Amino acid sequence: MERPPPREAEVTWRDGDVPVSARYGEGYYGDEDALAEKRHVFIEGNGLPARFAERATFPSRRSIARPFQIAETGFGTGLNALAAAIAWRRAGCAGTLRYTAFEAHPVTAPDMARALAPWPELAPLAAAMVAAWDRGERVFSLSDPAAGAGAGGAIEIEVIEGDARETVPGWRGRADAWFLDGFSPARNPELWEPALISAIAERCFPAATLSTYTAAAKVRAALEAAGLRVERRPGFGRKKHMTRAWDRRPRLARDTRCQSFAPDPNPDQPM
Repeated sequence: MERPPPREAEVTWRDGDVPVSARYGEGYYGDEDALAEKRHVFIEGNGLPARFAERATFPSRRSIARPFQIAETGFGTGLNALAAAIAWRRAGCAGTLRYTAFEAHPVTAPDMARALAPWPELAPLAAAMVAAWDRGERVFSLSDPAAGAGAGGAIEIEVIEGDARETVPGWRGRADAWFLDGFSPARNPELWEPALISAIAERCFPAATLSTYTAAAKVRAALEAAGLRVERRPGFGRKKHMTRAWDRRPRLARDTRCQSFAPDPNPDQPM
């Protein structure tokens, strides 16, 4: 009888500080500036700086008074979560940012710490994340003890372990923004199956946005089949294209948070 694969991720290292999944034979991020790439694909790709700024400016507006919810397929080293947390803090939002990730093979705390070490700007929040991770916590709050009162509102992290094809359909939440960041469709096809993409689309607030580094035709087709509006956008560095999508429901056209996501006249044409 074949033994089940280990739950915990096995990480090797390329060029000293680039984490690579032994299971999937692929890096957790590229060889270029990974933090800049995450910001391009997921933070800018979901229009988060402008959306966070609006929440900071109009905190009592009913449509934005509730917590802002981000969801991610694949937590990896936690780099995406920290990039979102930094953006939230910089915007000065007084409310709560909730970040839910679905991870089948969590990394160890030492591997997480090593992977996040190259970015000093992340150090305070990264230290808090690694400490919680090392204690076995998968639901925790991020805070910087040295930050002042104006550092922004609460940041709550939840990592749901297990196969996303089972855990996402079982999630009772909805997201304002989805980060689709599994390993490539060729190496990790499970995270890009149409049924899972459909479950993700069903767990979106009206006007929700989604982004991913891949522009694979099968991924874009699955997003469109799930009822989402899809466009191909310039990628980061050597990657020619990335993908972003958004909820089609009528509220999108009226929601000022998403005006920057108006569809291109020819979204499938090369950028």
